[in-house]
Amino acid sequence: MATGIYRTPPPRNEPVREYAPDSLERTHLKNRLEELYRTELEVLPIIGGRRVRTSRTAALTCPHEHAHRLGLAHLAGRTELEWAVAAALGAGHEWARMPFEHRAAVFLKAAELLAGPLRDTLNAASMLALSKSAHQAEIDAACELVDYLRFNVHFARQLMELQPESAPGVWNRVELRPLGGFVLAVTPFNFTSIAANLPTAPALMGNTVVWKPAASAVYPAHFIMELLHQAGLPEGVINLVPAPAAELGEVVLPHPELAGLHFTGSTEVFNHLWQAIAGQLGRYRRYPRLVGETGGKDFVFVHPSAHLDEAVTALTRGAFEYQGQKCSAASRAYLPESLWPELREAMLAQLARVRLGDPRDFSNFMNAVIDRRAFERIRAAIAEARATPGTELVAGGGSRDEPGYFIEPTVLRVDDPRARVMREEIFGPVLSVFVYPDREFEATLELCDQTSPYALTGSFFATDRRAIALACDRLAEAAGNFYVNDKPTGAVVGQQPFGGGRASGTNDKSGSPLNLQRWVSVRTIKENFLPPTDFSYGFNKQA
Repeated sequence: MATGIYRTPPPRNEPVREYAPDSLERTHLKNRLEELYRTELEVLPIIGGRRVRTSRTAALTCPHEHAHRLGLAHLAGRTELEWAVAAALGAGHEWARMPFEHRAAVFLKAAELLAGPLRDTLNAASMLALSKSAHQAEIDAACELVDYLRFNVHFARQLMELQPESAPGVWNRVELRPLGGFVLAVTPFNFTSIAANLPTAPALMGNTVVWKPAASAVYPAHFIMELLHQAGLPEGVINLVPAPAAELGEVVLPHPELAGLHFTGSTEVFNHLWQAIAGQLGRYRRYPRLVGETGGKDFVFVHPSAHLDEAVTALTRGAFEYQGQKCSAASRAYLPESLWPELREAMLAQLARVRLGDPRDFSNFMNAVIDRRAFERIRAAIAEARATPGTELVAGGGSRDEPGYFIEPTVLRVDDPRARVMREEIFGPVLSVFVYPDREFEATLELCDQTSPYALTGSFFATDRRAIALACDRLAEAAGNFYVNDKPTGAVVGQQPFGGGRASGTNDKSGSPLNLQRWVSVRTIKENFLPPTDFSYGFNKQA
């Protein structure tokens, strides 16, 4: 029994390591990279704390060296999915009633393990399986995940402290309970931190989870489960089931005890899941909570007053870090006619210095796209754009699929601001540019707002404060995360809560209390210390 009202440790953002030449941290990371590269793992579903072998397997490979096997993944089928749901439901009662401080301690310990002894492991796993550079792995698999684990505990405590007023003689209070049933977490390949946060955020609030990772991210998911196991997470709270989407839809989505869906991925898949759930509402014991962060067609808008070098660096980093495989990546730009010649030359000069290759070579700024399907899709989008009248290839456009799936950083200039490459998400290292006449600045703001169905991230570069104020107003609906004089990527937990609207998702802002409150059901309790003893009121009395 608790004997105190406990304060949670004040959260702090995990410092980002530089991995500079000759540093000890670089040596340790490189050593762990080589160890994992030379070790072939058998990755199994984890259901009720038990590792399960299945009859279906898939090779786990490196995108930058697709002939090299990192391991073999066993895939869950209908039977394993049924077991996972049963395990989550079986663990639900005890986990929900575990005092908050003990649930919180699991994730706080996981944060410290990841910040220390397991940091190199999860970073290296993300570099090898997802083709991330050392920096991209560090800010994601290490720092952002540590931040989620620490700040979510802090935010949960804040939510619990939000209590109602009480009138004299009455004590009003609210309690936050888990949703009941189980939560389904469907996670993407591109961020290890998101893949971990989607199951752990509901779990912190007392829910149990069935977790389906992206097929290309099963390898780091294995190490996330190892981290949670070492932190003391009880069996059955989170159940890892790499499984085909079709069988997920047949077994898990229709289950009457489905309490919520925590999703990050494409808009099309989220729409499909939403429709599938909506089509069978009568089956569920409760209305499932649907939380999704989906696609983006994120923009950089440059005003004539902007500093040239700042804008160019934001374009290069925003569009091409992690090969543009971020839902927040800059994929369209609006550049003023007066600055375009200088912007073009400065961008070409930066891109000429960009190296593309294996992430184990730390001199490479870019690495491979995730798999052959993505490689072919991005190449086709570039080819279609180049064949479209009014489109100029400014930079890149090349690709090779040996030894890995490499696509050059590609810049396209379009005459038509509503061209397909300005409207639709490509999810690769492709930046489309529209050069606007300076005198049409305000009209181009409207164009930026209306061109794409998405509204995830965007950035605006200017030194003219009137222009900044106007952009903040006119682009209010165009991006859930809006950056002034900064690239549109790199949201930090606790600093920039992340999420967007329109076709970009439900805007429930991960990295803030707003997301966590979706994973609780609130009960209000009123206790009257002096209840009335007669039914009549004062107005019933005779004068």
